[in-house]
Amino acid sequence: MTYVLRAMRTLPLCAALLATPAFAAGTLVELSSEASRPAANDLVRSTVSAEATGATPGELSRQVNTLIADALKTAKAYPSVKTQSSGTSTYPIYSKGGKIESWRMRSELALESGDTAALSELLGKLQTSLGVSNLALQPSPETRKKAEDEATLDAITAFKARAKVIAEALGKSYQIKQLSVSTNGRTVQPMFRAAAKAMMADAAPMPMETGESQVSATVSGQIELE
Repeated sequence: MTYVLRAMRTLPLCAALLATPAFAAGTLVELSSEASRPAANDLVRSTVSAEATGATPGELSRQVNTLIADALKTAKAYPSVKTQSSGTSTYPIYSKGGKIESWRMRSELALESGDTAALSELLGKLQTSLGVSNLALQPSPETRKKAEDEATLDAITAFKARAKVIAEALGKSYQIKQLSVSTNGRTVQPMFRAAAKAMMADAAPMPMETGESQVSATVSGQIELE
């Protein structure tokens, strides 16, 4: 008898729970939007290198270090160009019999500048004795951030416009429940690989077409229809 009474006392509570609206939340809809803005490639990075092959590491060191020292001296005339050493490597060259027959050494300098004309002129002088291993054009951090901010605002505006269209089509109002933002960019990075001997003998500036990179922002999230 005691068991039955307990069960009967439980029934009103169960009825109350069933009467409570279990699905009070509205319909959730996931959507996303994307926008992009151009960003000027106002920062140029380049790497120049000196290479030599010889019988002994000491002989190579003298040759390569002389070339690098001359390059640094030339670069001092361009204060708007940041120059720093980016690595030196020496490795043996083996004969078919497995013995060391010579050595090869490579030393690199990294160049960076927002002054395209100055870097172009400097590279024109350096490439008469050094190899240009790469050249990358991209937006500076400040320029990229400005383009990212503008693209983000455009993407948010597009997200809200799409949410409004969906809500109105269903005769509902909406509120944003969740939102995430991501950005990315496509930069121009032409690569130049040429030995120093193959470069032009004169000191003509290296031609550059800086152009623009596209910086995009994606906004994705969830809205609740009410």
